[in-house]
Amino acid sequence: MSTNLLFTDNLGIGYSEKNNQKLLHQNLNLALKSGELICMMGPNGAGKSTLLKTLAGFIPMQNGDAFIGDRSIKTLREKDLSHMVSVVLTEKLFIEDFTVRQLVSLGRYPYTGFFGRLTAEDNEITDQALSETGLELLANRKLSQLSDGEKQKAMIAKALAQETPLLILDEPTAFLDLPGRIEIMRLLRQLAAHKNKGILVTTHDLEQALRFADKLWLIAQGKPMVCGSPEDLLLQGHIESFFSRDGILFDSQRGCFRADEEYSEQVYIVGKGTTSYWVKNALERNGYNSDGAEKADIQIEITSGEDPSFIITRNKGEQTITTSIESMLHELKNNHTNH
Repeated sequence: MSTNLLFTDNLGIGYSEKNNQKLLHQNLNLALKSGELICMMGPNGAGKSTLLKTLAGFIPMQNGDAFIGDRSIKTLREKDLSHMVSVVLTEKLFIEDFTVRQLVSLGRYPYTGFFGRLTAEDNEITDQALSETGLELLANRKLSQLSDGEKQKAMIAKALAQETPLLILDEPTAFLDLPGRIEIMRLLRQLAAHKNKGILVTTHDLEQALRFADKLWLIAQGKPMVCGSPEDLLLQGHIESFFSRDGILFDSQRGCFRADEEYSEQVYIVGKGTTSYWVKNALERNGYNSDGAEKADIQIEITSGEDPSFIITRNKGEQTITTSIESMLHELKNNHTNH
């Protein structure tokens, strides 16, 4: 049974500026359990990094308290913290001449003593961390030869080699392409589920957070933090209220934000599945309301099969058959211009 690995008691976070206390958030009561992946999300300047660094013990609490297990972070020495929490920050200081294995083995530093000599056990734990992140074949490659995604996995492997129950990561997918973002989030999901780690991640990637996180922590200036399962927060309207702005709408069915467009015509789509989804996407991008009712001026029927066609029917009974979404859009635009 999972237990509270990290929790706060009326925590206040902020920083001191010219001898003045800048309080960003207060009365925070948060909890993260073993085996959970939590994504913290919010606009820039909301206090995400400040909260993360406070929970990692890097900056002092303004008031209240935070605990890892049953121990207050205030009472933990640096060595104690290094045995309880591993941190991967956005600002990465890579020694480019290091190999992947050398970087990962640095995770053993809290256990190796002043001279940093690796024992057989340290080497075994390093090997295991490389294996768990899929880096065995890259172990002897220089960091300068890695892609951004591979470097990020190496940093996660280093955190795993530290053997802590809690992992905290600041924007681990920030500079990665889409497959890389999915790969890293999937890895973190697996580490939480199969290694019983508690993992806290800050991210701006709503799509991946909705897909992989057990819970979201939503944070914004001037608002109380909201925590819960991604699905509950979406259906309750919290995601929209935290991120929407003028001209931007949240599509709760797709789980994404889109521009608030003015539509020129309504279209009724006959058809389902992947092709229908992308027809709808193309229509909305070009100013058509694809949520039109059956009596809309334009109907588009998508035929089934490996090579679907698109039958455009107008309210006067005129029909045109096209064989691609591009040609469908061209036909709609030409007809609109002619009328």
